[in-house]
Amino acid sequence: MKLGVLFGGTSSEHEVSVASACSVINHLDKDKYKIYPVYIAKSGDWYHVLEDMPKNSFGWLPKRIRKVKNVFKFLKSMNCVIPVIHGKNGEDGTIQGLLEVLNIPYVGCGVLTSSICIDKVYTKYVLKHAGISVTPDLYIKWDNNKFYFVDDNFDYHETSVLEIDKMIKNKLNYPVFIKPARLGSSVGVCKVSCLNELIDALYMTKDLDDKILIEKNIEGRELECALLGSSASVVGEILASDVFYSYDAKYNNSDSKTLIPADIDDDTMKKIQSIALKAARVVDITAISRIDFFLENNTNKIYLNEINTLPGFTDISMYPKLIEYGGISYSELLDRLINITKFKN
Repeated sequence: MKLGVLFGGTSSEHEVSVASACSVINHLDKDKYKIYPVYIAKSGDWYHVLEDMPKNSFGWLPKRIRKVKNVFKFLKSMNCVIPVIHGKNGEDGTIQGLLEVLNIPYVGCGVLTSSICIDKVYTKYVLKHAGISVTPDLYIKWDNNKFYFVDDNFDYHETSVLEIDKMIKNKLNYPVFIKPARLGSSVGVCKVSCLNELIDALYMTKDLDDKILIEKNIEGRELECALLGSSASVVGEILASDVFYSYDAKYNNSDSKTLIPADIDDDTMKKIQSIALKAARVVDITAISRIDFFLENNTNKIYLNEINTLPGFTDISMYPKLIEYGGISYSELLDRLINITKFKN
């Protein structure tokens, strides 16, 4: 089978995508697949990779490359494509739409699922309407050099940082998390505890995304569940080295740990798996996702935090590790994801 693996991309998660693709390509069965790695530079140009890719090298970028002269012709020549592109133009439904228009089978979630789940505002909106508890938040929109508070009816109310500070105190309480609504890998996420920190965070975040989420700080445990098709993995726990699971804590700090399975009782494990499967039905996930939760201290209330339709795929990433705990190796996981896809003969 001719298998195209797309990676890199124009988003802020470029380096994570490259690291994920290195792991994917090195775990694909070379006897089953003829692999065509394609690197998408930050400029948006596509290149064939002409060198072997390292197994575990965060920060590595390909040097021996040749430009893809005709992207459509290349894609049409593949039996199947694996888009290993996190964030914008990869995880948001755009590359999926391109592949569907060209009738190219691809691994992963479809256009609608991808476009909903990349946007944390819309993800929460549809989950709340399905009765799933999500992290309490405020939605702030930056438009025409002004901040707007957007209510549950999607009505806009012009606001100021001082008024946002008051809303936080009334509805969420400090500390809170400020995050871009459409970025992943914790890029741009800030934990703030006072007005001065809020000012800095809001003005930094609006340069990354004009949709800003302000989320309540849940004192509790960070738990994650992986989905493969219609099956849920055991629940794992993140033991972050930082005050939260930041980009640096995820990829640069070896003190961050994962615990698989999480040290939780069977009832809580089953509840989280059940919520994960329901959330998958709500947003129409049929292949792959990692769903992140908080388990609140004292109350044991479960909050769904995020849905990742293209979770990290490095050797240290939670998604393949959770699946591996269930007896499916990384290579077999890739085989299963490809087999879920209706590929060309």
